Amino acid sequence: MRISSALLLGLSLTSCGGGSGDSEETASAERVSCAVGDATDFTRVCTLDRSMTDDGLVLTIHHPDGGFHRLRVTTDGRGVVPADGATNADIRIIGDHQIEVAMPDARYRLPATIGDVSES
Repeated sequence: MRISSALLLGLSLTSCGGGSGDSEETASAERVSCAVGDATDFTRVCTLDRSMTDDGLVLTIHHPDGGFHRLRVTTDGRGVVPADGATNADIRIIGDHQIEVAMPDARYRLPATIGDVSES
């Protein structure tokens, strides 16, 4: 089974805002579960922003301490890859609608639709 990128893209766009960046939009930013640094337990304290670039949809996950990672949604069934290519990300399916992305200094649980790439 692979992560259906087209469906991940669709899920990712469902709560896309206008991108005005005002405080009301920031206050309602989507929260995702993460374990940052030495944390072993996941908590819903990271926020997720989306932006369309020339390379496709980029997800920026912000940590409570100000750190962040940028992930690019792929179209080849991998789901996401680091947007800047500077670090590795291990992706594993952890449920029917969820993946876990492990970076060297953080782990994230993100919504995804799992299935054959040929289905998308």
